[in-house]
Amino acid sequence: MDLIHSGKVRDLYADGDDLLLVASDRVSVYDVVLPTPVPDKGRILTRMSLWWFERLADLLPNHVISAEAVPPEFAGRAIRCRRLDMVQVECVARGYLTGSGLKEYRRTGTVCGIALPDGLVDGSRLPEPIFTPTTKAPQGQHDEAITFADVVAQEGAERAEELRRLTLEIYRRGSELAAERGIIIADTKVEFGRAPDGTLVLADEVLTPDSSRFWPAEEWEPGRSQHAFDKQYVRDWAAATDWDRRSPAPEIPADVVEITRARYVEAYQRLTGLPWS
Repeated sequence: MDLIHSGKVRDLYADGDDLLLVASDRVSVYDVVLPTPVPDKGRILTRMSLWWFERLADLLPNHVISAEAVPPEFAGRAIRCRRLDMVQVECVARGYLTGSGLKEYRRTGTVCGIALPDGLVDGSRLPEPIFTPTTKAPQGQHDEAITFADVVAQEGAERAEELRRLTLEIYRRGSELAAERGIIIADTKVEFGRAPDGTLVLADEVLTPDSSRFWPAEEWEPGRSQHAFDKQYVRDWAAATDWDRRSPAPEIPADVVEITRARYVEAYQRLTGLPWS
């Protein structure tokens, strides 16, 4: 095997005609990888992605070949995948206003060129989910918001519309299932690749706590920071330190690590209905 790329969370290896996508326990905030891992994070992300890939298989194909045919040292946190020509757009769907979308809305009243109603606050539910794509920036740089017109210019009108339709449908399906289990999916990011025949294929991860914001529905309250089943707890800790958001990052305290791990586990259990082991 040859290491092709080491990302903030995942490592990508070439293995013959296939790829191995290996999820680590690394955590990144502000586009910086922190030195302290969160135990089991890679396994949780992998299991949750596989669970969602199965439930979306009738919507579009995915890149999974096998979760079993992987080297023993990667067992449980790796997927054998198809090689794809990756679409150079981060496809984001938002049903609630928070994060970078909220910052843009406060400046302009829009998100990615989409005008939104006045008076929205952090955590507000949007009138309908919106497609808010970004660039795919190199590691260490920030993805930048772009408009649908930018996607059209890059991918062509037909492919851009397909990316928007699929992203919003993945979000709709995921949100409806999660709502039945008491979880709000505030937003999600998905990635697509092209098969040799041009077919769009769902790739990377899908509807995990790293690619999405998960909030407990019973605690949702617009106008404040939401309880989150993801790495938001680490973000909040980092924001309260005097760290300058550049590498090297400080060690994460043990209690923050344990709370973050517990939130990832709870997200997996509540969404899938499966025990964690």
